[in-house]
Amino acid sequence: MNQQPVFDKQDQLDKVEAGLLQGESVLAVYDAIGAGTGFIGLTNKRIVIQDNSFVGKRTALTSIPYQQVQSVSYVSDKSVLGKFASSSTIAVQVGGALHEVQFRSHDKAVHAHNIVLWNIMR
Repeated sequence: MNQQPVFDKQDQLDKVEAGLLQGESVLAVYDAIGAGTGFIGLTNKRIVIQDNSFVGKRTALTSIPYQQVQSVSYVSDKSVLGKFASSSTIAVQVGGALHEVQFRSHDKAVHAHNIVLWNIMR
């Protein structure tokens, strides 16, 4: 019983689907904002992050298997009035690297965080 993936942009979903391995399915693909990151894809096996910040206008598509993730954090900016800002970030710790992805909405960041957390806790 495969569920249809949630996604922001069809071309981003297509990129993640093009790289699927046997037995792998897409759960979500969210457009990211902020420096360097194009999108985050979440499958049942791994995290896929497109990073657009390489020198020479190069782009990297990085795959992170869930079993290599040490922690996932939900980070939210607060305004001076104590209300959440319109964007939120998740941070994924893998070895010595911290991968941060900033989302357009709180709900998308929470959903991505929960997918990663569920997969690393299995």
